[in-house]
Amino acid sequence: MMQLPDIATHFEPDSQSPLKWVGMEKIALPMQVRCDQTSVNINTLMDVFVSLDTGAKGIHMSRLYLLANEALVGTELTFAQLDKVLKGIVASQQGLSQSAKLVLKFELPLNRPALKSNYSGYNAYPIELHCEHLEGKTHCKLISTITYSSTCPCSAALSRQLLSDTVEQQFADQDNIDKAQLLAWLKGPQGSVATPHSQRSFAYIEADLAGGHLPDLAHWLALFEETLATPVQTAVKREDEQAFAALNAKNLMFCEDAARRIKATLESITEVTEVTDYQFKVEHQESLHAHNAVVYDRKS
Repeated sequence: MMQLPDIATHFEPDSQSPLKWVGMEKIALPMQVRCDQTSVNINTLMDVFVSLDTGAKGIHMSRLYLLANEALVGTELTFAQLDKVLKGIVASQQGLSQSAKLVLKFELPLNRPALKSNYSGYNAYPIELHCEHLEGKTHCKLISTITYSSTCPCSAALSRQLLSDTVEQQFADQDNIDKAQLLAWLKGPQGSVATPHSQRSFAYIEADLAGGHLPDLAHWLALFEETLATPVQTAVKREDEQAFAALNAKNLMFCEDAARRIKATLESITEVTEVTDYQFKVEHQESLHAHNAVVYDRKS
């Protein structure tokens, strides 16, 4: 068989300096992830990298693809599997690399029931796993996005005041307002004197994981949806939309309020599980303004 040239072996590098990460991005991998004790199929885009030591021309790039493809396609995503792949990737470079990194990005489809009716539908939750094998140890970071609704407390108060003032004007000539008359007036279009502004909002949560396992992603996402209390819905009928409006009224939130809810939940997690560090961003995409209201925070 004809010997093919190996440029990386026979040519000297232009410089002797090491490189932090060399590899490939957006490799398509069909995998599975365990949620609520069942396996869910996911389509993952994987980035894979290794370090490059001083004096080496380049890495054995095809080995990264082949090894990750063989080890991960169709398998269930676990910390043990990721740890094994990262160690194998370092070994595949035959001394050229000392560390490795995997980034897995996918959307997790989870079925969500309506608030009142018997309908349900799927939400797609963006998930990222950043895993590094450094100095003989593997570390993983989980990045998740929660989408929810936020209604402005200030706007709600101003709307209530305007409604109160309008009722006062409407029935100014009556010492005692007839209940049926008032209810009929409130149910009519004139009862919508003002509505508080609300917006689609996002929580981007990063958690450093330890202890050799990944959390159940369905439970993880549900925890923060319960924390915020107003997650976006899927299938809705009128009774569901009304229930959602009631939820928003019970959970009026500035971005600071949402951030403090998330922080309290993350602090409670770090006390009982092996989440060692966290940071997050809350983003309220304002309907009143052309700009967003934002909070950043991290573990103290």
